[in-house]
Amino acid sequence: TIMKLIDLSATLKNGAVNDPPAQRPYITYSDHEAGRDNMLTFYPGATTEDLPDGLGWAFEGVMLGTHTGTHLDAPWHYHPTMSGGQRAITIDEVPLDWCYGQGVKLDFSDKGDGYLVTARDIEEKLKEIGHSLKEGDIVLVQSGADPYCDSEEYMLRGCGMGRESTNYLTERGVKLVGTDAWSWDRPLPLVAEEFAKTRDKSIIWEGHFAGIDRGYCHIEKLTNLDKLPSDGFKVACFPIKIEGGSAGWVRPVAILEE
Repeated sequence: TIMKLIDLSATLKNGAVNDPPAQRPYITYSDHEAGRDNMLTFYPGATTEDLPDGLGWAFEGVMLGTHTGTHLDAPWHYHPTMSGGQRAITIDEVPLDWCYGQGVKLDFSDKGDGYLVTARDIEEKLKEIGHSLKEGDIVLVQSGADPYCDSEEYMLRGCGMGRESTNYLTERGVKLVGTDAWSWDRPLPLVAEEFAKTRDKSIIWEGHFAGIDRGYCHIEKLTNLDKLPSDGFKVACFPIKIEGGSAGWVRPVAILEE
């Protein structure tokens, strides 16, 4: 048996344009020459001549929000409570067994930008791929947004999940899901336009607010879902522990056996 690993995370890039300006990461790079003087402060009496080629260590400084790049949202992000009144858990409280399990990919990339995925859509797709959801399955949604992941169009692309479709999954024991779009919900600017016309409050962040009904986590800004089969793989996606945090950066990996 050969194990194949597929990286499902996006590369964190300085000033990436696929986030709003206030959420873009800022990375400073110090090369081996810049790091030399810093390194020498750790070794009193050492000089440049004591270092290989007179060079020290390279290092970086990173300023970013917890929702920048590929990240895992905790129920605390959605609302103070989850599952009908329990205190919503934060990212450092997410059970590790939620973050490793059998993967299922639902390809809705043909639905179009702004499409609201329904419970019926999920039922039909599961029947098409021949998969019955089990407790602990990790469901990944291919939304159609990934080809735009490095552009300013990213926030406007892909289909999204609503309260009904999210609850369809969590009612069946799914605790963790993910999408290759900017948001688990439909593109926020498109929903905002619809709300301005209809004043229908039920469409506001409805996929996220499903956590009020039943606590769950989702990964946003996945990539490479097109390289996955519909099922028959495992997903590992353990988040960075940030005390009291609403999200944590994650490097999800799909594990296939061939």
